[in-house]
Amino acid sequence: MPGTWSRRQLLQSLTAAPLMAAARLPVASAQTTGGVPYGNGTLPAGIRSRLVSGVNGITMHVLEAGFEPAGRPGVLLVHGFPELAYSWRKVMLPLAAAGYHVMAPDQRGYGRSGGTDVTYDQDLAPFSTLNRVRDMLALTSALGHRTVAAVVGHDFGSPVAAWCALTRPDVFRSVVMMSAPFGGAPRLPFDTANQAARPVAPTANMEADLAALTPPRKHYQAYYTTREANENMWHPPQGVHAFLRAYYHAKSADCPGNTPAPLGANTAEEFATLPRYYVMDLGKGMAEQVAADMPTPAQIAACAWLPDHELAVYAAEYARTGFQGGLQSYRVGRTPRLSAELLLFAGRTIDVPALFISGKSDWGVFQRAGSFEAMQKTACTDFRGAHLLEGAGHWVQQEQPARVSELLIEFVRSART
Repeated sequence: MPGTWSRRQLLQSLTAAPLMAAARLPVASAQTTGGVPYGNGTLPAGIRSRLVSGVNGITMHVLEAGFEPAGRPGVLLVHGFPELAYSWRKVMLPLAAAGYHVMAPDQRGYGRSGGTDVTYDQDLAPFSTLNRVRDMLALTSALGHRTVAAVVGHDFGSPVAAWCALTRPDVFRSVVMMSAPFGGAPRLPFDTANQAARPVAPTANMEADLAALTPPRKHYQAYYTTREANENMWHPPQGVHAFLRAYYHAKSADCPGNTPAPLGANTAEEFATLPRYYVMDLGKGMAEQVAADMPTPAQIAACAWLPDHELAVYAAEYARTGFQGGLQSYRVGRTPRLSAELLLFAGRTIDVPALFISGKSDWGVFQRAGSFEAMQKTACTDFRGAHLLEGAGHWVQQEQPARVSELLIEFVRSART
């Protein structure tokens, strides 16, 4: 059982853990692609990079910390878009120092995991929600775990983590959702056979309603389903490094316009109050949309949570693979044959201990009216708390890693008792 950590001990571990890990762990060469090691030399000592074959039909790249000695309880970290396993680099060593085997994969279609050569016209089934759950199940098994103490997901990794816990609570013994609330499993119509037929209401067309606004708008998730989205972000006018710098800055606590508030309803008028990186100008791609949010050279130099040499890791990986592997997930939810799979779990709740963490400056918490509340009241039966952290926007585990590490350790320890 991992020991009890004080806040002071945890903060000290953030600086001490790399040296301690280097002293006690064997040196493991980073997995390389084109001669470039994963992380390009920026991974802290004690985190190893390797490929694991035979994971649900692909070879998956994973970062690990706390892998020795064997037999430690596992913690699985699932990244979002446009991120990588690399996004967990600042919380992995504190978790390992607290006694856990920490596993952070590049999800299918990202970074150095299989499926990064996917094209728009290929089958979406490998990127379905339940197949991503199968990826996580197969990976943890390959790494020697029949159960894991917690699955933690950020952004698009949050629903993956939530569905892991909902569908296989026997394996994923607790769950932490970050930045993207989980509103629950879909519902089936109930008792309709015993009621008089009702007129069929016209289907709401959110995209048409957004396009009819002044100025006309579109939802970023709809844009991410389009053929042109990958090319726009992969080869943007400003270059992929500058595009990612603007995108990360726009959604962080460094950007002064991020003062989130709950939406009153899921209508076009309410959605139009969201920042432009969520509800875009109709005629712009994401590269053009976030260009206005490009930080100044002074702001870039002052960005301690994502300095340029670390951002370069993301830029190099995405410049090599493009973004389509990640964009496929946005298309899955709008593909009836794939979203219908989830109806098998209609009425199911997350019954293992659950936690939510996000930044206080993260609009993602409130981008859909009702989801944040439903997660706490109905989707989870053992909800342990929601934490919105000062000094963090959407990239909470990178912007405030010490506090996130502390919360994760406290939660996983308490969930196991």
